[in-house]
Amino acid sequence: MIRKEALSLRDKADENYGKGNYSPAFYEFNKSKTLFETLKDSANIGYILIQMAAIQQINGDYYGSKETVTEALPYAKNKNHVSCINNIIGIADKELSLYNDAILYYKEAIKDYENLDKKQDPLNNIAVVYIQQKEYNKAITILEFLLESPASKKILTDETKTSRKSRYQDNLGYAYFKNGMDKKGFHLMDNALQTRIEIKDTYGSIESYLHLADYYSKQNLQKSDENALTAYNISTKLNSIDERLEALQILISNDNSPNTAKYTQKYFTLNDSIIKVRNNFKNKSAKIKYDAKKEKDENEKLRLEKAENQLSLQRAKYLKIVSVIVFAFLVILIFILIRYYKNKNKAIEFKTSYNTETRIAKKIHDELANDVFQVIAFAESQPLSVENTKENLLQKLDDIYSRVRGISRENNSIDTGVNFTHSIKEMLSAYNTRERNIMITNLEDINWEDIDDIKKITISRILQELMVNMKKHSEASIVVIRFESDQKSISINYRDNGKGCEKTMLVKNGLQNMSNRIVAVNGTFDIDTEPGKGFKVKISMPEQTQIKVKEKFAY
Repeated sequence: MIRKEALSLRDKADENYGKGNYSPAFYEFNKSKTLFETLKDSANIGYILIQMAAIQQINGDYYGSKETVTEALPYAKNKNHVSCINNIIGIADKELSLYNDAILYYKEAIKDYENLDKKQDPLNNIAVVYIQQKEYNKAITILEFLLESPASKKILTDETKTSRKSRYQDNLGYAYFKNGMDKKGFHLMDNALQTRIEIKDTYGSIESYLHLADYYSKQNLQKSDENALTAYNISTKLNSIDERLEALQILISNDNSPNTAKYTQKYFTLNDSIIKVRNNFKNKSAKIKYDAKKEKDENEKLRLEKAENQLSLQRAKYLKIVSVIVFAFLVILIFILIRYYKNKNKAIEFKTSYNTETRIAKKIHDELANDVFQVIAFAESQPLSVENTKENLLQKLDDIYSRVRGISRENNSIDTGVNFTHSIKEMLSAYNTRERNIMITNLEDINWEDIDDIKKITISRILQELMVNMKKHSEASIVVIRFESDQKSISINYRDNGKGCEKTMLVKNGLQNMSNRIVAVNGTFDIDTEPGKGFKVKISMPEQTQIKVKEKFAY
């Protein structure tokens, strides 16, 4: 339905355009364009904009025509349309005396046309601009090519191209005349006029009479006036305003008639009138565009409001359904998460307890079982009544007791409160001996109140594991532990002067436990050791974690 109305308006506009009813044609073209825009019909939109620009040029609105035809560029889907657009812009720039710009656009039009037949008119237009720029040799070169090149001659032999040929002849003759070749120029201009009279190209003959009037103005003012008056009368009959003004200018310039004052008055009256008419057309065409845009915007606004209302109703309908689905999904998700974390916590608790029990059992087996067995064997084989034997037995039992206390201390609960630093110092001092010196730096400088419990417990256990590893394997005499902290992380730098080892030969057990603890709190560590070069560990972890672990699980 919309397409049918759009096509009907376009055809009606074409009809009015052909009859010279430019204002109705412009209105109908614009209304048709609006309908084609709703259909996104690029081809028709581009064609209509080109026609509207042509109407604006006819009515002297050259700036407006450039604006309209530029709007057509995004819709130009074939080279002919693009060439036509460039040609229209070229004509507008020529009339606005922007000659270099006009030539540029004419050349672009030529580039896009695929055959010489289409290229001929833009070439002629370039020649006309060169004449106006007084670049007569350039104009002559182009026009001679159009008339004398074999390819061009072949086209112009067609009877339908006779008016085109006479136009090229007239322009070439005029260029010759302006370039000082009067006779050669006159001959071509006169032949062109005779041809135009024969084929009844009345509009084309106006330009011939004007050119001849200019020619005679330097030789025979009487003949110049006759040709200018003929041009004036024909252009008046055809309502060709610009040509009427040009004819009057020649008559006034010749000043060879008692009617010169009359011609002058006519010129000013006509010029004022045409300015007024063209301004009225500009205002009218601008109003047509504005009203059409306003109507389009209002229709679009109403359409959007209607769509928004329907969407709101639909949204309200589906919102209830979605709310129920989301609520049900959240309930199920929460239930699943609760089950998952319960199971996960149980698994963590079980694994932690198992690891702790395994470690304690291994420690008791490795460090106490043999000693207890030896004490039992000693007590069975030695007379306890002997004083030295009794003292020896008591010494062995005291040693076993000390080891049990050490195991208990390694696995007891950790005070994460105000006495945290004291408990760290106490734990580390237990590894101080006459042969080994433990040095701690910056421990008190850390703001431990800002560190969460899981970090404190992790740090304490890591230090214990480092001390045990050092005691068993390092044979170090100096151990330095340095604490550092910034706004985001806390780091521990451990260094001893022990015998070190190959990285590939690192004993896993305690160090593996240390690694697991560090990873569990999103921390990182780096071990640096070589045989004979001691043992270094740099540990870094964020100050805060999202998890609070109960002390009994942090072993």
